[in-house]
Amino acid sequence: MKFFLTIAFIFNFAICFAGHIAGGELFYTYIGPGLAANSSKYQITLRLFRECNPPLVQGANVAQLPNTVAIAVFNNTSPATQFGGLINVSLTGGISILQLQAQNPCITNAVPVCYQVANYQSTIELPNTTAGYTAMYQTCCRTNSIINVQKFDIGGGQQGEGATYTCDIPGTQALNNANNSSAVFALKDTTLICKNTPFTLNFSASDADNDSLSYNFCSAFDRGGTLSAADINYSTPPLNSVTYNSGFSGTDPLGTGATINPVTGIISGIAPDPGYYVVNVCITEWRNGKAISFHRKDFTLRVTDCTLTGAALKPTYVTCTGTSISFENESSNSNITGYLWDFGVPSFTTDTSTSPTPTFDYLKSGKDSGTFVVKLKVISGSGCEDSASSVVKVYPGFKAGFSITGTCYLNNYIFTDTTRIKPGYGNINSWTWNFGDGSTLADTSHSKDTSWRYSSSLSTNVNLIVTNDKGCVDTISKPLNVLDKPILNLPFKDTLICSIDTLALKVNIGSGSVLWTPMIGPNKSRIQLSNTASPLVFPRDTTWYYVSVNDNGCSNTDSVRVNVLQFISVKAGVDTGICRTDTIQLKPVSDALSYQWKTSSGIVIPNIKNPLVAPLVNTRYTVTANLGKCQAKDSFLVNVAAYPLANAGSDITICFGNRVTLNGSIIGNVFTWSPSNSLLNANTLNPIAGPSRTTSYVLTSSDNQGCPKVFVDTILVTVIPPVLANAGPDKFAVPNQPVQLNASGGSTYSWSPTNFLSDPSIANPIMTPDNSIDSITYTVTVSEGSCTATDKVVVRVFKNGPDILVPSAFTPNGDGKNDISRPVLYGISKLNYFSIYNRYGQMVFNTSEVNKGWDGKLSGIEQPAGGYVYQTEGVDFSGAVVFRKGTVVLIR
Repeated sequence: MKFFLTIAFIFNFAICFAGHIAGGELFYTYIGPGLAANSSKYQITLRLFRECNPPLVQGANVAQLPNTVAIAVFNNTSPATQFGGLINVSLTGGISILQLQAQNPCITNAVPVCYQVANYQSTIELPNTTAGYTAMYQTCCRTNSIINVQKFDIGGGQQGEGATYTCDIPGTQALNNANNSSAVFALKDTTLICKNTPFTLNFSASDADNDSLSYNFCSAFDRGGTLSAADINYSTPPLNSVTYNSGFSGTDPLGTGATINPVTGIISGIAPDPGYYVVNVCITEWRNGKAISFHRKDFTLRVTDCTLTGAALKPTYVTCTGTSISFENESSNSNITGYLWDFGVPSFTTDTSTSPTPTFDYLKSGKDSGTFVVKLKVISGSGCEDSASSVVKVYPGFKAGFSITGTCYLNNYIFTDTTRIKPGYGNINSWTWNFGDGSTLADTSHSKDTSWRYSSSLSTNVNLIVTNDKGCVDTISKPLNVLDKPILNLPFKDTLICSIDTLALKVNIGSGSVLWTPMIGPNKSRIQLSNTASPLVFPRDTTWYYVSVNDNGCSNTDSVRVNVLQFISVKAGVDTGICRTDTIQLKPVSDALSYQWKTSSGIVIPNIKNPLVAPLVNTRYTVTANLGKCQAKDSFLVNVAAYPLANAGSDITICFGNRVTLNGSIIGNVFTWSPSNSLLNANTLNPIAGPSRTTSYVLTSSDNQGCPKVFVDTILVTVIPPVLANAGPDKFAVPNQPVQLNASGGSTYSWSPTNFLSDPSIANPIMTPDNSIDSITYTVTVSEGSCTATDKVVVRVFKNGPDILVPSAFTPNGDGKNDISRPVLYGISKLNYFSIYNRYGQMVFNTSEVNKGWDGKLSGIEQPAGGYVYQTEGVDFSGAVVFRKGTVVLIR
């Protein structure tokens, strides 16, 4: 081994620098054989990027691009070991400037896009090994203000994160003794990206060996053990990834709004919020359908707070299923006032639109396929104009598909492409297979038809991505159950035959050869066609038959037991009864395999073991049971009887305390009434019901000449609650003056006698007596439905005319007798007042309410016994005023 640069490396940095690296790439070029036997010479190049004016963070220093870097080489062994010492590599060709030359006049708040680029090149010689090498450069500090990656303590009270740039130099196992130079990313990083607007960033690469390249986002590596730009405390592979903040990952470094084209390496989508974002793109190099090497570029992308007034379209619009495509301006600027679309159909004048989001069907133009150029022109409110164009590919009829054949994991599974493409609509130009083998990362292929051998049985999904030269991409996924042995299914594993019969066994297999072997014994030779899926066997007694399948070295076995009977018997069942229209299942007991039924009524029923039957008349069922040539017969009788019936009668309403006779009828031998506690003669069909509340009586009938079912009917006896008649309190009246009667307790009323009443059929008639009577007793009949009750009221007539009488004494002792002093009104229609005064002239009670009086208290305090003066005034029915006064004695 010979290094062409001095290994000894002395750093002249005295302080810790942070936040200077904006990206990097480490790549190599094969030069030729080395000076030592079985070795190769490579030129290794490290390319570093730094913003021309990087962001500053308080308390952190920003380093310039270094004059010298250290590159380490590790053997791709497990565990990895360092090959030699660190390689001291000096800056080659000075520092160049990469910047955006032309500024779009429709961008506001634009910032300069400028990067310093430094290359460090060295020539090294490496022995040719099977596993190959990994070269790497580690540095402590990325540029400041990164949004999508977490920061950690790097010493000196500073927070940050670094980077590791690597390249993979494959060994002879991947290259088959060929040579390789790594892919190299193009220098197209100077794109001005405005927040929340469409962008396109070219991360494509070139390959000196013309290997196929595929692109994908992947996780960036962290700083390893380095704490400053001068630190050489490199980590040993495998390397750790940076820690992404929530909402970001190695596969979504810009969030979910941006993607990378796996074929072109172009990153496009909608930009996230302003800030710095670590973006890492990995390349897989393919040669002859096999992945031989991996390459990566780590770059810090800046998104600025600028505003793009313009037209923006996707790089390509492709439809491979239909002919309609929807378009919209990918720029989200809100001051655009006008749109003009031209959908690019040659010699067609109506393929235009002024809609912000048009949809165009190319079939309307007479073109069901082809490549077109769509153009968009926009005008903003400030008068700024911009235009954009994009390729539109319309090639419907493209559908990915494939088939899978295989036996078990010991053999290759064959994957055959069945993708459909309409003739003349392009040619398939790539296949990307992923076989879903979780035990390796090499389970991929780019061949049209391919194969893969799995290391063990598993259930997985196989994915195929197919593209054509028109830009169509389709993906299909199919489940695959990788077996540990070939398919072998027996439709039965235990069966019966008669000793004089021959039986055809059966096995279902996917593919391969079959061999049947009888159990050792007297039946060993009693088999024919033993190397087929359907052999014939004729054992004399019970035996086992073993079947094996062999499919290209994959084998599987199983067995069938054949039980041999010398004769069979059958028991059809015992005679039984059912209800007419009911169904019964026939259940013969036998070892037979087939059954034939006949009926005495001639009705045809299915020849199965357990048919369902519904005889309408008495029927005898005869069964013939067969096991091959062995046969037996039996029969049994099914007696059919009609369902029992019950009729409890119509619903009835009775008065409380009354009784009623129920009138039930049945068809059957047994009946019951329920509930029976309020019935007399409950064991008859005509019991007497006397419920105290509304009750439902259920009549149940059963046992009708063998029908085991029951029939029920219900009668509702509604009981009207007791009628509580109330004629009201006795009344006092004077001749020719009206008195109001008030009855309650029911719905209808009838008064007797009807003398002097205004209406004897209402609850509250008016009674107006004359001078012919001193008193009269009225009886009121109160009704609720058909239920009635009566009450009486006495009306006494005072012939002296209207008057107000006050009892001379009262005893408020709470015994319910004469506890209140109140006026008694005769012919008085209105009480103006009733007032009581003590001997001091103080009013102790006053009211104008009829039937209200004094209880001997003042403000809740009992007043002393003795005499009190009352005054009262009322108005009779003629309007005359009646005034009375006197004394009343309170007795205690």
